[in-house]
Amino acid sequence: MPGAIYAEGLVKTFGNVRALDGVDLDVPEGTVLGLLGPNGAGKTTAVRCLTTLLRPDSGKAVVAGIDVLRNPNEVRRSIGLSGQFAAVDEYLTGRENLHMVGQLYQMRAKQAKARAVELLEQFNLTEAADRTTKTYSGGMRRRLDLAAALVVSPPVMFMDEPTTGLDPRNRQQLWEVIKQLVSGGTTLLLTTQYLEEADHLAHDICVVDHGKVIARGTSDQLKARTGGERVEVVVQEREHIATAGEVLRGFGKGETTVEEHTRRLTVPVTGGAKLLAEVIRELDTRGIGIDDIGLRRPTLDDVFLSLTGHLAEQRDEESGESGESGENGKNGKNAENGGTAATKGQKRKKEDAK
Repeated sequence: MPGAIYAEGLVKTFGNVRALDGVDLDVPEGTVLGLLGPNGAGKTTAVRCLTTLLRPDSGKAVVAGIDVLRNPNEVRRSIGLSGQFAAVDEYLTGRENLHMVGQLYQMRAKQAKARAVELLEQFNLTEAADRTTKTYSGGMRRRLDLAAALVVSPPVMFMDEPTTGLDPRNRQQLWEVIKQLVSGGTTLLLTTQYLEEADHLAHDICVVDHGKVIARGTSDQLKARTGGERVEVVVQEREHIATAGEVLRGFGKGETTVEEHTRRLTVPVTGGAKLLAEVIRELDTRGIGIDDIGLRRPTLDDVFLSLTGHLAEQRDEESGESGESGENGKNGKNAENGGTAATKGQKRKKEDAK
């Protein structure tokens, strides 16, 4: 039986760009799916198709047991959506924004006001509740947008990079909110480029690249697929990076990753602590001073590097832009279009809820 979010063979093209190329997803009820991928991989396009903001060229999508293509209005009544860009009315106060959303979803006035107070406190916006949102910082607008998506506690939630722009404290608080939602039975599809976020929250992870699902499984399963351990070295002097790279390649079982700005080198190895001691001796013999060295398990960053050949937050090389540039760049659109689409989608949901 399909899960609360189900997609089969989703295809979406923008001109010559195939943003989705036969994507399959299945998210059981009450779980979190982390949808990960490099910029331009198709994550946001998948979310827009599943939330009725875009119509796929082909394929099947079912959300909360409702066919997305046949009954989009019913889908909108059953989901919450927080897009990449905050979609709030800047001429209303934070309190008024949340109260308005509640009323559009046909909540009683007293109930909508009480829910607004609850969410403002939950997202640390109480002190700014009666200021117009055009005076809010970017992070505050983001938190208000997330609060608006949770006004009616929908059974299925979509969050597209929800913690972008949040400081570590507010990010941790949102993680706790997500955990509470899921423990109460909410199903969540989460896209993120903060890999520790997916590691922390997702029951299952799908990695997408060039519009296709290239790997899926739990965080531990994907790390095991990458295999082995990593020796990670931070050299003292930048001019020693090349020599240190030669040393690590001599011990490594794969490509050595170099971060020039942090003077950090990482290489997959086998052999554990004994091999680490040998690496230290060889670096010392070559006269290479180190600030830090250690042996660690693979991270989701390593999974990305292994599967896609680059890190999750790397800019799209073809367009030179960050965001879902691979999906929009060739059509002269930029990431701001995503904000417009999300705004329209929220307005459409509110209209349908009347």
